[in-house]
Amino acid sequence: MLPRTLVVMRHAKAEQAGPSDYERPLAARGHDDAAAVGAWLADQGVVPDHALVSGALRTRETWEHVRRGAGEAWRECESSPDRGLYAADVDTALDLVRLVDDAHETLLVIAHNPTVAYLVQVLDDGEGDVEAGSALALGYPTSATTVFTWSGSWADLAPGSARLVAHHVGRG
Repeated sequence: MLPRTLVVMRHAKAEQAGPSDYERPLAARGHDDAAAVGAWLADQGVVPDHALVSGALRTRETWEHVRRGAGEAWRECESSPDRGLYAADVDTALDLVRLVDDAHETLLVIAHNPTVAYLVQVLDDGEGDVEAGSALALGYPTSATTVFTWSGSWADLAPGSARLVAHHVGRG
């Protein structure tokens, strides 16, 4: 099985209010922070071929700004807004990743805390990059982004099975 890359990201900084929590837009800082994550991922050579994005406005806007920051290489990446990812717990989020077609080698997931913070903890096999692991221990703020590698089918992704490669908090 080809090695795969999984990128897990918490949405960028959002406004405190909106018509509903689901419809809260990004704050001005969030636009810049998300673009900074895209630039960082592009610098790391991470180019997803699919993005699984919560249907909430702030996550969809995060996706658009991450793409903008990453540049031309990301223009072909498909995204799937998923309303269920908005309120998903860690098991549901993992199940949604497991449903991704194996034709996709690099997957970006943009969702919400506490789910994404728990997801990265659950997936980590404990054998990855020590510096990234130390950074994870400091919390999972807005624009936090974690990169894992995984060899296997998405359907078989299990707790403790992914190797932590990098962690970054985007700040524009």
